[in-house]
Amino acid sequence: MILYCCLACVFIEKCYGTRTDIELDAKAALTHRIDSLNLLLYTGLLALTILTIWLFKHRRVSWLNETGLAVIYGLIVGAIIRYTGSANERTHISVDPQDNTVFNASLPPDALWLQFPGKLSNASIDDVSNKTYAYTFRGPVLKEKEIDFKATFDPEIFFNIILPPIIFYAGYSLKKKYFFRNLGAILTFAILGTTTSAFLIGGLMYGFAKLLPAYLSSDFTFLDTLYFGALISPTDPLTILAIFHDLKVDVNLYALVFGESVLNDAVALVLSGAIQNYGEHYSNNGSFETSAFLKSLGDFFSIFTLSLLVGSSMGCVTALITKFTRLKDFPLLESALFVLMSYSTFLIAEVAELTGVVAVLFCGICQAHYTYNNLSTESRVRTKQLFELLNFLSENFIFSYIGVSMFTFPKHHFDPVFITSGFMCAAIGRAVNVYPFSWLLNLNRKPKISKNMQHMLFFAGLRGAMSFALAIRNTVSEARQTMLTTTSLIVIFTVVVQGGATNFLLNWLNIPFGIEDENELLNANQYRNEGDYEGNRETIRKNEKAFIARIWGDFDKSYMKPLLTHSRPTLLDTLPTYCNPLARFLTTTEQLTQDGLNRNSDTDSEIYQINDSLNRRDSLNRVSIQIYADDPNNPIASYINSRD
Repeated sequence: MILYCCLACVFIEKCYGTRTDIELDAKAALTHRIDSLNLLLYTGLLALTILTIWLFKHRRVSWLNETGLAVIYGLIVGAIIRYTGSANERTHISVDPQDNTVFNASLPPDALWLQFPGKLSNASIDDVSNKTYAYTFRGPVLKEKEIDFKATFDPEIFFNIILPPIIFYAGYSLKKKYFFRNLGAILTFAILGTTTSAFLIGGLMYGFAKLLPAYLSSDFTFLDTLYFGALISPTDPLTILAIFHDLKVDVNLYALVFGESVLNDAVALVLSGAIQNYGEHYSNNGSFETSAFLKSLGDFFSIFTLSLLVGSSMGCVTALITKFTRLKDFPLLESALFVLMSYSTFLIAEVAELTGVVAVLFCGICQAHYTYNNLSTESRVRTKQLFELLNFLSENFIFSYIGVSMFTFPKHHFDPVFITSGFMCAAIGRAVNVYPFSWLLNLNRKPKISKNMQHMLFFAGLRGAMSFALAIRNTVSEARQTMLTTTSLIVIFTVVVQGGATNFLLNWLNIPFGIEDENELLNANQYRNEGDYEGNRETIRKNEKAFIARIWGDFDKSYMKPLLTHSRPTLLDTLPTYCNPLARFLTTTEQLTQDGLNRNSDTDSEIYQINDSLNRRDSLNRVSIQIYADDPNNPIASYINSRD
């Protein structure tokens, strides 16, 4: 047996030799070095961006923002890679399919199998076949440098790794109070406005394509231009929101911009999928098909609704787990489970052929509304800071990559006419989203959306991560490559130019800023001094919410929060008497025994915010917080006094 093994080893060594292994090891080492260099470039790029942001904030420079810096640095690094990188090009080999090979000619094969039969160059034995190598499909053959190839990421990385924390943080950091106060306007802008904008942009771009066919290098179908309208419609005003937050701009304006950007990403993703579904149902007979349109419309609503239910259900399941277990005794395990459950929501939706972005968005909203109140103090702080950090790094990485890819991505196609038309149509689509719908909302809205606020909403229509991710996901055809180039240029322009001009525009439009949220508590203090504080406070809360939000708020307070959190009143108080056995089963001992500070999950959230304000020792905050301390009936008073 030993002799047999030795002879086998000698045979393998003669057939293949050690030279091939050495060469493969050397190539693997070179590949590892290039991968490491690539990651080092992006890491250094983010570090440089952070240091420059700090310098600009320290020097109070407002004409250039953090995302604009990331894009500019990305452009510089991309140019360096493109023009000073290694001249070694990737090797290619021509392959002809066998005559008896059967595959779909309309699509590229999933993999190529390359066989090398015959006598090996370094073998002394005839008819020794080498291994069969499989190569997966990447795209059309292009001459590119090794560093260019490594600097280009798989588009699926954006959808599966980078986008989920961005979208989840948008839901997890949602300020529910101002979001629900402006819920009607937010839904109008995000759903009706984004959909109208997408179809308008698609129609206008198709008109340009038909009017100027001689000046376009690619042939665009109506579905192509509709898809472009869907991907360019969502806004990503990260830069403007950061400025709004620093300057404490009017809270209603902040809520409108933030709320719309949170939802229209999800709407645009589902809408782009519906457009693709229309192409699948469409029989290509040259005319509009009602049946295909209705199927796509049904796909739009069903996918959006089911994705919403998946995200909300996972958030509720996480809340139940954290309520009925003692995971808070082990904060690290609690935080780890929270992160895994949240990320699995995205994957479940994608596996079920739904939309993970919608699912993870509403999962984040439910986690913030329910699960957050069940977490230990350490897990609350950890999860908030963790997702804030992931959101910051992911957003800046995407904008850096947009800059780098302008020089390194091999599938850009510059079409001046389409690019110019794209800029004009994107601006028109944004205007149609803002001004007509603002006029309709103002018919029955208090306070009104002023003209200056409408101008600011129009100006806040920056394009960003979602538009780029949708554009880069498919770049096989020349038309899609042109869309990617146009989208990248629109993102760069809006982020650098519009984002940098935000401070100037705020002053020019006389948008009020420097407003503290606690000023509203001062108004509440006036109501308290007038007598019936509790009744007036309830009136304020009702008036500040949209009609749908008030209906949901009552149901949520009576049934959902008692079920999913430790809040009071319990289900024993809100459910009918004959449901007492079930209500008792779903009520924890902590709910029955708590009093004072722990009697309500909303109170927990207020305490957390006040604790943060006390730590910062801001004078205005302390004046506002004193409202609570002066109220002997408020459970927060004892906490504030104990802190002082």
